[in-house]
Amino acid sequence: MPSDASLPADDGKSGRLPPIPDHALTPEQRRVVEGITSGPRGGLRGPFPAMLRSPEVAERFQKLGEYLRFNSSIPAALNELAILVTAREWSAQYEWYAHHLLAMKAGLPASIAEAIAEGRKPDGMDADQEAVWQFCTEMHRKKHVSDETYAAVRDRFGERGVIDLIAVSGYYVAVAMTLNVAQVPLPPGVPVPLQPLG
Repeated sequence: MPSDASLPADDGKSGRLPPIPDHALTPEQRRVVEGITSGPRGGLRGPFPAMLRSPEVAERFQKLGEYLRFNSSIPAALNELAILVTAREWSAQYEWYAHHLLAMKAGLPASIAEAIAEGRKPDGMDADQEAVWQFCTEMHRKKHVSDETYAAVRDRFGERGVIDLIAVSGYYVAVAMTLNVAQVPLPPGVPVPLQPLG
């Protein structure tokens, strides 16, 4: 799966919890930054500059995220589909921006992402895509999944896949909350990707 190093750097010019200048980092914050930047993410982006205000949260959070991004039992394009569903449900502009790029690189059809951005069920999904979309959409909107939806994911991805899909969805809800509360800006010149839904 692509690393975050393929994303443009945040400009750090705005937001409620902007990046902490290097000279102002505590030793604990610096250790967490080094752990994140030396791993597969390759950079300190998204929610992590804000999360550094609580270094232990940032460290634990990034370790879970590293598994969910780079080692999940769910194939990369489907994992990114789950993340896009979460970003849309939370209207998390930066999350959508970053993970749309990663979803396209992982091979998710653009038409599926476009439909999710518009708040509608995508046409032309294969069985795996439909299972993931349905599972994640039901979790977000109904706060549970039907037996049929559960079975579709379990039968295709096993019980580990069920847990990995729940975890990636929950993790990216917390990412979306952090990005939205911290008002993490899009990179300069990037248009707002998600429009309000009716």
